[in-house]
Amino acid sequence: MAYKLTKEQIQKEILKCGKDPIYFINTYARISHPQKGPIPFRTYQFQDEALKDFIDFRFNIVLKARQLGLSTVVAAYISWLMLFHRDKNVLILATKLVSASNLVRKVKYIFKSLPSWLVIADIVIDNRNSFELSNGSQIKASATTGDAGRSEALSLLVLDEAGFIEGMQELWTGVYPTLATGGRCIAISTPNGVGNWFHQTYVDGEAEANEFHTTKLHWSVHPDRDQEWFEKETRNLSRREIAQEYECSFNASGETVIAPDDIDYYYQNTKEPKYRSGVDRNYWIWKEYDPNNTYALIADVARGDGADYSVFHMINVDSMEIVAEYQGKMPTDEYARFLNQAGREYGNCMIIIENNNIGYAALQELISLGYPNVFHSVKGNNEYIDQALAETMSNSVPGFTTSYKSRPLIIAKLEEFIRNRVLKINSKRVINELNTFVWHNGKPQSMKGYNDDLVMSLAIACWVKDTVFQTSYKDAEFKKVLLNSMVRANTVLDTTIRGLSGPNKMNQLKQEAINTYNEFGWIYKG
Repeated sequence: MAYKLTKEQIQKEILKCGKDPIYFINTYARISHPQKGPIPFRTYQFQDEALKDFIDFRFNIVLKARQLGLSTVVAAYISWLMLFHRDKNVLILATKLVSASNLVRKVKYIFKSLPSWLVIADIVIDNRNSFELSNGSQIKASATTGDAGRSEALSLLVLDEAGFIEGMQELWTGVYPTLATGGRCIAISTPNGVGNWFHQTYVDGEAEANEFHTTKLHWSVHPDRDQEWFEKETRNLSRREIAQEYECSFNASGETVIAPDDIDYYYQNTKEPKYRSGVDRNYWIWKEYDPNNTYALIADVARGDGADYSVFHMINVDSMEIVAEYQGKMPTDEYARFLNQAGREYGNCMIIIENNNIGYAALQELISLGYPNVFHSVKGNNEYIDQALAETMSNSVPGFTTSYKSRPLIIAKLEEFIRNRVLKINSKRVINELNTFVWHNGKPQSMKGYNDDLVMSLAIACWVKDTVFQTSYKDAEFKKVLLNSMVRANTVLDTTIRGLSGPNKMNQLKQEAINTYNEFGWIYKG
């Protein structure tokens, strides 16, 4: 093409390319196809829209499916940025240095395939992981170490597969100041569960809580792909792999303890509280007390270091609905008084408090306030004991003990209740914690930087429902059936048996009745 252009035409073409990256890429950029070799780069509509976003927005975060050619689009954009602008400093960070270097290689390939008349800046320094142009623009690939990019003022920072970069939050904290002079950022990744920097930044971007412009590229945005293609590509993948590689699903792509479909179901059924009460307005109430229902309050007391929350759920035990909930921070004695008030408002319901160090202090304060229905248990096994009886036993303890033995049991019970849709969860705060409650080294726990206080409180509620209240219900039903089986006989008693008659026989029968009542009278008292 060059030999057909006059000098004036070349100048106009250069100016046109410098003003329009989409024209430059579609007209002159060539890429290396794995099967076809060098081919012209012809962008699709979704790729053009991404390029426009790179121009229009300083910060871009792209949630994408695999094999959409977005890394190649980014490489082409960098080629345009470096060629037609002076002194641009571009840094590529990826999960591994080889991945970042691969993106640099793509940029270099585009440069070297341009017509000679369009190369208005030559490569003057050419290394494996970096190169520099004669106009002062440069690009470098770097591993995601703690000091990556800290000493450089960046024009563009590219975070490739940002969802998989370890310690990304700390890395971002260190590298963000290098963009202070007007630098830009493009973060791209397939999803990798929730709670990480990429997920949180994307979600905040959607809520306009940060400067990032969000883009979601589902597998179906590619014009050459249909359902048949999708089914063929995903035939041998697990549900999690499909969600991660193709469906742009944060929840389903992570190793959450609760199945993503279940979390989604409950999220769709959450609703705003009827009242927001308390001094901090963190006491959410969906339904008031109904004397026809049985309630239980399950509480966890914060350590007091400000890192976690004091929480409780008010549960309608009959329907297993969360009718009220608190999550906040207050002194232990004040929190105990709050629990006392809430419990009494719901009919002196049973209060179950996790009896860790701070929890035990709250329990003692609650008992000193004369609360009549505090959960007590046998030491070591959480077997429920009536409060009045517990005061006479040396092996009883107030509250629920979460230990290495009981923790897996209550979490398994929570998972069972959620999977079977037994619970009714109105609170989005609970769903948020379920999203970050994951398997880590084979153990269920909250992700680093997140809390699981509401989750654990709800897990205890499920265990209590299936043990304490279920046992009480079965016991009551047994007594009811036994009493209903008793009938009154109107037949005349034969008092001549075994030589006894008259008063002697009646005295014997009376004594037998007393003995029977002493042995089985608990049935009538139940």
